[in-house]
Amino acid sequence: MSSAVAIIPARGGSKRIPRKNIRHFAGKPLIAYSIAAAQASGVCDRIIVSTDDDEIAEVAASYGAEVPFKRPAQLSDDFTGTGAVVKHALDWLGAEGEKPDFVCCIYATAPLISAESIASGYQQLVSRLDMQHAFSVGRFSYPVQRGLLREGEGVRMMFPEHAKTRSQDLPEVFHDAGQFYWSRLHSASAEPMFGPKSIAILLPDWRVKDIDTEEDWRHAEILYKVLQAEEPSL
Repeated sequence: MSSAVAIIPARGGSKRIPRKNIRHFAGKPLIAYSIAAAQASGVCDRIIVSTDDDEIAEVAASYGAEVPFKRPAQLSDDFTGTGAVVKHALDWLGAEGEKPDFVCCIYATAPLISAESIASGYQQLVSRLDMQHAFSVGRFSYPVQRGLLREGEGVRMMFPEHAKTRSQDLPEVFHDAGQFYWSRLHSASAEPMFGPKSIAILLPDWRVKDIDTEEDWRHAEILYKVLQAEEPSL
């Protein structure tokens, strides 16, 4: 039987929104939503938070996540990528004699994440032996091919060749939704996350929101409260 582990990176040094991972969002610490979604998905055998911060560790544990190690300082600065953090957690598990078949990196800053989308990513990846990853995507609301750049006091088109192309004639474009990333471990070759061996799990527009500014935070809370009114179990 396949085993799966969720890794939630959550360092303490958030700059744009201080202490973002445990700041209260609609009544609960932000990280609590990612932990709860992983728990409710029913597909994660273990849910591990990787953090360098004692307070984050305490909060994560209080919501049912494991915090079995403290992330080293060299993996907790502004320049450390998520991949290195996940590898560190997997190496720790390996040293403990545990080698899961699948890993899901879940961001701690995704309060609109759903258990259903996490489970869908896992199920689709398990059923597709030719694929190595599955991750959440959202759709751009406006054709990116008609995008504009500021130039001096004016603007210019990013893709002037589409100046007269009708929007309905342009292909739909998607973006990384920044919620979860499933990977099949122990594969014969390592494929990039954004590549032909990845399954895109499309999320509805109202479940996609980056939180980088105070304005983002307020907007996300409004979206969450609307969703909660529609789905009280959130």
